[in-house]
Amino acid sequence: MARVKIFPVSEAIRASIRPPGSKSITNRAIVCAALAAGRSELTGVLDSEDTSVMIAAWQQLGLHLVHDKADQKLIIEGGGGRTPVQEANLFVANSGTTIRFLTAALAACEGKFRLDGVARMRERPISDLLVGLQQLGAKVASDNSDHPNCPPVAIDAYGLQGGTATVAGNISSQFLSGLMMAAPMAKSDVELKVVGELVSVPYVSMTAEVMRAFGAEVRGEVQGPFTISAAKKYRAAHYSIEPDASAASYFWAAGAILGGTATVEGLSRNSLQGDVRFCECLQQMGCTVEYGNDSVTVQGGKLSGIDVDMADISDTVQTLAAVALFAAGPTTVRGVAHNRVKETDRISDLARELRKLGAMVDEFHDGMKIHPPKEISAAEIETYGDHRMAMSLALVGLRTQGITILDPHCTAKTYPNYWEDLALFTGSEIRRFD
Repeated sequence: MARVKIFPVSEAIRASIRPPGSKSITNRAIVCAALAAGRSELTGVLDSEDTSVMIAAWQQLGLHLVHDKADQKLIIEGGGGRTPVQEANLFVANSGTTIRFLTAALAACEGKFRLDGVARMRERPISDLLVGLQQLGAKVASDNSDHPNCPPVAIDAYGLQGGTATVAGNISSQFLSGLMMAAPMAKSDVELKVVGELVSVPYVSMTAEVMRAFGAEVRGEVQGPFTISAAKKYRAAHYSIEPDASAASYFWAAGAILGGTATVEGLSRNSLQGDVRFCECLQQMGCTVEYGNDSVTVQGGKLSGIDVDMADISDTVQTLAAVALFAAGPTTVRGVAHNRVKETDRISDLARELRKLGAMVDEFHDGMKIHPPKEISAAEIETYGDHRMAMSLALVGLRTQGITILDPHCTAKTYPNYWEDLALFTGSEIRRFD
C-alpha cells in the first residue's frame, strides 16, 4: 500500500504559505456561475478531486467550461438555468458538496438526471435535501434500495415552483446551501425554514455571500428562515476565491506543535470561511494569534487542553486532535455529531487512530475527550479514504518518530500538493513509498 513517512523536525519554524483556493467557495461559485446567464471568470480556483468532479459534471451537461490550472482560473459560459444536455448519468466520486449542490441545481433546470458516487457516497444521507426539493415542486428521489435515504439520486426536472420548504439543520448545512443556491431559479420566491439547530453556520453565510456576488437576493438571519427572490436571477460575474481556511488549519497547527511562527497569507479575521476560527482554539490552548489585513499568524506557546464546541468548524476537529496530543491535560470536542456521516466516521475512526498513538479517548455521540499520552507511540495511520485524516494526523510526525500515513493519495480530494507544501513549510523530510 502507498504510504508516506514523516520525519520529526528539531527546530521551531518561521514560515509562511498561501494555500490553494477554498474548495467550499470554489464549488459554490461554480454552481452560481453555471446557473447564471453569460460568461463568468473565477480566479483562485482550487484544482482537486472535489472541484474536478463538479467541473466535469457541468461539462458533461453541455456547458462550456475552460479550466486553466496553472493560473487557477476558470471560465464558465452559464446556461441561465438550462443545460444543453438534458439527460445524463453523473459520477461525483465522494464529493458531498457536488452531489448535494448539483441535485438541487439540476432540479431547478429541465431534464432527466442521475447522480451517483463511490460506495461511501451511497451511505451518506441526502433525504432531507430531497424532501426540501419536493416541497418546492421538484420530482427527486433516492435510487438506492439498500439505503433508501442515500444516493444515487434520480431527478426528473421541470423547474422549481417555489414556496416554502423546511430542512433539518443538524445533519449537514450543505442541504440548506443546496436549496438556497437553487432557489433564485424558481418561478416564485422561496422561503427556507430550518428545523432544529443548524450546524456549520458559517458555511451558510458563505453560501449567501457567494450568491449575492452573482446577483441573487438572500434575506434572513443566521439560523433562518431565509427568503430568496425569484425576480433576482444569477448574472455572470468576475469572482476571486479565497485560500482554503480548512487547509490553512494544518499549517497553523504545525506552528502550535513545533513552536515558532506559522503565517497563512490571503486570509483574515473577516474571511468568508468560518474555519479561520480554528485559530481561536489554538489561542485558548496557549498560542498567540496575530490577524493582519491579508494574513493570519500563529505563534506557538505552552499548550493546555481545552473544552470546545466545534459545531461550526467541524472540518478542523481532526487538526485540533493532532494538537491535543501535545497539550497538558485533556481536550474535549463537542457539537460535531454530523462528523459521523462525512467521508468516514470522523469520531469513531479518529478515536481509533488516536488510541494507536497512545492516547486515551472517551468517545460520545457528538464528540470525544482526548487524554494525551506521556509519550506518543509510533504508528501506521489508517486514513479511511478521508483526506482530512491523512493531513491532520501527519502533523503528529513533526515531533514523533515512526509516524506513517497510509493511502496518502487521498489528499488529492482537496489538496493534491499537500505533502510537498508541508515539507517546505516545516522543513520535515516526508518520504513517499508507492
